[in-house]
Amino acid sequence: MQTNLADFIRNTPDGDEADAILRKCVHCGFCTATCPTYQLLGDELDGPRGRIYLIKQMVEGAPVSRSTQTHLDRCLTCRNCESTCPSGVQYGRLVEIGRKITEEKVHRPLGQRMLRRVLASVVPNSAIFTPAMRLGQHFRGVLPKKLRDKVPARQRPLEWPSAKHERKMLMLAGCVQPSMMPNVNIATARVFDALGIETVVAPDAGCCGAIRLHLGYNDEALDDLRANIDAWWPYVEQGAEAILMNASGCGATVKEYAHLLRHDPAYAEKARRIVELTRDVAEILPEFEEQLVAITRRRSVHTVAFHPPCTLQHGQQIRGKVEQLLGALGVEVRLPADSHLCCGSAGTYSLTQPRLSYALRDQKLERLQAQEPQVIVSANVGCIAHLQSGTSTPVAHWIELVEHMLSV
Repeated sequence: MQTNLADFIRNTPDGDEADAILRKCVHCGFCTATCPTYQLLGDELDGPRGRIYLIKQMVEGAPVSRSTQTHLDRCLTCRNCESTCPSGVQYGRLVEIGRKITEEKVHRPLGQRMLRRVLASVVPNSAIFTPAMRLGQHFRGVLPKKLRDKVPARQRPLEWPSAKHERKMLMLAGCVQPSMMPNVNIATARVFDALGIETVVAPDAGCCGAIRLHLGYNDEALDDLRANIDAWWPYVEQGAEAILMNASGCGATVKEYAHLLRHDPAYAEKARRIVELTRDVAEILPEFEEQLVAITRRRSVHTVAFHPPCTLQHGQQIRGKVEQLLGALGVEVRLPADSHLCCGSAGTYSLTQPRLSYALRDQKLERLQAQEPQVIVSANVGCIAHLQSGTSTPVAHWIELVEHMLSV
């Protein structure tokens, strides 16, 4: 695809990147076949190829309309199109550039501006989000259903392991997971403890940056990145083996730190080192398969349906590892039809695009429940909460299932 960049973006980092990505696109349309919003709406402009044309027009200086912004807003950033694309178009990076331009050139309605500002201020800030979640959980029974859907029932926390080990790995606790689903982090720590590895949480590490980044608050998102690097760096210098991610959405974002901070002379090199160390638990635990088989016994759950989050299978390109590991531990894992499609959670998407989000959730649950599982498992806090809001079948993180099977 030939481009002729407008003056406002020519010879800028965003312009150079957009130009390189656009030139890879050959208009084949394979991406439309795997785009959830195109499947729902049937509009070319609500698929990757159409959005790429809109972004091309933007960077070439065409007027940017509210309609253009709406089509970009509807994108889940699931990156399924990247897995499908035969030309290697990095659509996820391109759409963020497009969104940045629309935020600068299009004035949003007041209601949207207020909602997005509240989400960007509250959700990544655990000091605000945690007490708000606790209050919601206390009054959950009397909340309207739409609000109750966003407030998971409060978990009774497991006990954090107290043993000290020579081997240590950092773990990102996350901004919403400790209050919404604390046992995901605790279960992770307990599984690694059983393997002789101590998980360490840096107290000053916070949101991975994804929330503000996808809402268009780019400068604030970069501040989140820098704050995490600062929090982790002393532990990296002390020899931490890895930075564990048990929320695939966070993992996909942290693995982009080097790219996002590539022009920051104070953080570019550190960001590259952080990316080298960052690994999803699904990448690490298969290395301990034999040891896990030896120390897992209890199997009250024998059959699960697995929803692989988009941020795991498309964002991080991690496929098959969860299924293989659970299978080795004696659990039958069933993948639903169209397991490559998004469940509709997509960070704050269920709040900014509820109609599309719930349509995708119901579609996903129909296919998951057709597998007749005892439990639905996934690998991202947002997906788990979103799916659980639409079903009475238990939905959990797969690491919680592994922890439950521990016999030590």
